[in-house]
Amino acid sequence: MYQTFKQILITTIISSMFISCGIYSFTGSSIPVGVETFQVDYFENTAGGKPGSTIEPGLDRDFTIALQDLIVNQTSLNLVNEGGDIIYSGEIVEYSVTPMAATAEIKAAQNRLTMAVMVSYENVSNEEDNIEKRFSFYYDFPGNLQVYDIKDSALEEIFERITQDIFNETLAKW
Repeated sequence: MYQTFKQILITTIISSMFISCGIYSFTGSSIPVGVETFQVDYFENTAGGKPGSTIEPGLDRDFTIALQDLIVNQTSLNLVNEGGDIIYSGEIVEYSVTPMAATAEIKAAQNRLTMAVMVSYENVSNEEDNIEKRFSFYYDFPGNLQVYDIKDSALEEIFERITQDIFNETLAKW
């Protein structure tokens, strides 16, 4: 009898944990009730028109795909092109390289590649969840290298951090 009571108690506790916060996945997401689809609109790169920023061809496409991939891989939501239950939109507002340290010859000893995006998150069925926020991250690299030399590894790290921060803010609620 004690064993049966214990099993019922454990089952009840576990069930209430799954029900209390909507749908929970083991990746840490807390998907709002009723949300089955998401949409990621194209993140236009508007950084090139700002002082110190440059245009990186394909950056907008690559970032949009990185955000889509992260949400697909960490949730059970279905990606749609339009009419999503939740919608991500925004723009890349900064993509710049700045010197961080100088040598005795007044050359850059270390540079920093910084990228920032302005994100708008909309939950169609619950406006209280909506947010608009800037997310950014950077990658430091030796001054003797050019952006071209480190671009792939730098963007992989920057995308990973920014997309995870967006995910945490919108679906993980951390």
